[in-house]
Amino acid sequence: MLSAEQAILAALAVPLCGAALIALAGRAPNLREAITLITALALLGCVLWLLPAVSGGARPAVTLFALLPGLQIGFKVEPLGMLFALIASGLWIVNSLYSIGYMRGNNEAHQTRFYVCFALALAATMGIAFAGNFFTLFVFYELLTLITYPLVAHHGTDKARSGARVYLGLLMGTSIVFLLPALVFIWHVAGTTDFAAGGILAGKLGPAGLAALLALCMFGIGKAALMPFHRWLPAAMVAPTPVSALLHAVAVVKAGVFSVVKVIVYVFGVDNLAQAAPIDIGWAIGGAADWLVAVAGFTIVAASVVALAADNLKRRLAYSTISQLSYVVMAAALLAPLSLIGAVMHIAAHAVGKITLFFAAGAIYTAAHKTEVSQLDGIGRRMPWTMGAFAIAALSMIGLPPAVGFISKWYMLSGAMAAQHWPAVGVIVLSTLLNAGYFLPIVYRAFFVAPRDEARDHPHGEAPLTMVLALCATAAATVLLFFLPDVPLALARQTIAP
Repeated sequence: MLSAEQAILAALAVPLCGAALIALAGRAPNLREAITLITALALLGCVLWLLPAVSGGARPAVTLFALLPGLQIGFKVEPLGMLFALIASGLWIVNSLYSIGYMRGNNEAHQTRFYVCFALALAATMGIAFAGNFFTLFVFYELLTLITYPLVAHHGTDKARSGARVYLGLLMGTSIVFLLPALVFIWHVAGTTDFAAGGILAGKLGPAGLAALLALCMFGIGKAALMPFHRWLPAAMVAPTPVSALLHAVAVVKAGVFSVVKVIVYVFGVDNLAQAAPIDIGWAIGGAADWLVAVAGFTIVAASVVALAADNLKRRLAYSTISQLSYVVMAAALLAPLSLIGAVMHIAAHAVGKITLFFAAGAIYTAAHKTEVSQLDGIGRRMPWTMGAFAIAALSMIGLPPAVGFISKWYMLSGAMAAQHWPAVGVIVLSTLLNAGYFLPIVYRAFFVAPRDEARDHPHGEAPLTMVLALCATAAATVLLFFLPDVPLALARQTIAP
């Protein structure tokens, strides 16, 4: 029987051991992929082992070593990290199942390297989820960027290498230029980087100092894709679809918005930010986090407008992701209890919805070799399971029942109204209409427009079975979480009221 502390270490070690075994089994594809699935199941088992204790109020912790006083590599499982770990470990299983069909169906090269990097990425993700302090979070955040670089550059073409360079340059650049100085300053001011309920900066800085430090942190967390530091995300679309799913739903972008919420709640402190005196900068007066609401709101609307005009399906999904991530950032920056619950819930809602959308895009490419929205006329008649799952996930992104995205958006909208932040209410309403504007036409084309002549001349069916099973499973999870949201809602509530 594992103790909670041993389960934390096991969650970090299992993907590492799996990566080593996958590399050794590279010449035996069936064995290699069996090891991938077994490793993913084992990781989920370790995470689930921790769930009852954390839900019951325990906060298991492990410290590996200290570099300097107040600066150590350590892990502590709290509700927000528990939810992120559940999302990442659970979706790794379906992503692995999907990857088997995709990589084989498209005869992709370097499949062993692909599965090894995937396992290593999940190890880094667990380190982020269970980080007990800002320094540990920073270390694993950087490792995740480095590990996923080969996945973005997987195809090895000039376009792939160029996209990967943008990906690496922006993510490493923002973290080194903004996030690292913020980390050092927080350590200097607070004497520690340990995450703590209520934050560690209370009484340490004035409103202007808090606002400036918050800006360094928010723009330094480039994986949250706030404009203008968002270009890495569409650039990374050169990667294979399972990698896009990893980047947009499982690990990378979720590490970004998870870090945003974690820093606001456990470093700055919600009450500390909310009670900071208004800042007068001559042309405007606002609180320490009000500027973040404005930047996130602009990102939501601007990215939605770009998505509306994009014909390439993966590009449309990429800009949709940029918009959806900023829902989390804006809701967290509102500092209202209901909006914070919505922010945490949206991490889960977006994960299951967006991975379904990318799975569907990859299935369309594999079965029909289509990449543009304008090519999808009538495709739902030949790929009903794929496009049915796409339609369910699209409802979640728009925020309509019976999909879990309705719950998270309802909490965010309720929080914005409770805080009487009417511009944020307007952003949520407008962006919901824009979401419908770029998702519903795809569903309409797929099911209600007759296929073009070339589609009739070259009929096709669904993608390989493992791909269809994976996307149906995540679509089902999108609906199931609408009817059974108790676990993520309970963890969200414990995050804001530990």
